[in-house]
Amino acid sequence: MELQKAIESRRSIRRYDPDRPVEEEKIRALLESARLCQSAHNRQPWRFMVLKGEKKDQIAGLLVRWLEENPQLPGWLKAVRHSAEVICQAPVLILVFREHDPDWEGSDLLSVGAAIEHICLTAVELGLGSVWLRDPVFVEEEIADLVGWPLQLVSALSVGYPAEDPGPRPRLPLDKLMLEPEG
Repeated sequence: MELQKAIESRRSIRRYDPDRPVEEEKIRALLESARLCQSAHNRQPWRFMVLKGEKKDQIAGLLVRWLEENPQLPGWLKAVRHSAEVICQAPVLILVFREHDPDWEGSDLLSVGAAIEHICLTAVELGLGSVWLRDPVFVEEEIADLVGWPLQLVSALSVGYPAEDPGPRPRLPLDKLMLEPEG
């Protein structure tokens, strides 16, 4: 698939075909595309963990429990429950970590974001769907305990064969995004 077509076709997929597991070679291809991503000072700060089955579902359970233990949360955070449902439904959850280094935080987070986008675009190319989930960071410490890695959780991606075909979301026109220098 041509890159521009992958960019135009990419959607956040939140429903997956329950009868189609993701092949191991496709999971490796996703991670390989992230590995090849550029990074600030070539630090390659990303670390990935692929979860399936019970471990993946336990992550969703941690999110639900966090919501139940914090009833005072603002309404918009109640969407975390939907993220937990997406995680349960997806055949694959990729946790994205980095070693915590405050001196490099800004650069590392930008680099990790670029690697995540490589995964999302490669998923389109492979006929997979994905969605970038930030909500698991609310239970970052519990996830680190569960999976046995004391790294900084940056994000997660659910991955699977799409069971939905959403249309494009509204985007601002380019002229609304362009800034002109003063003077």
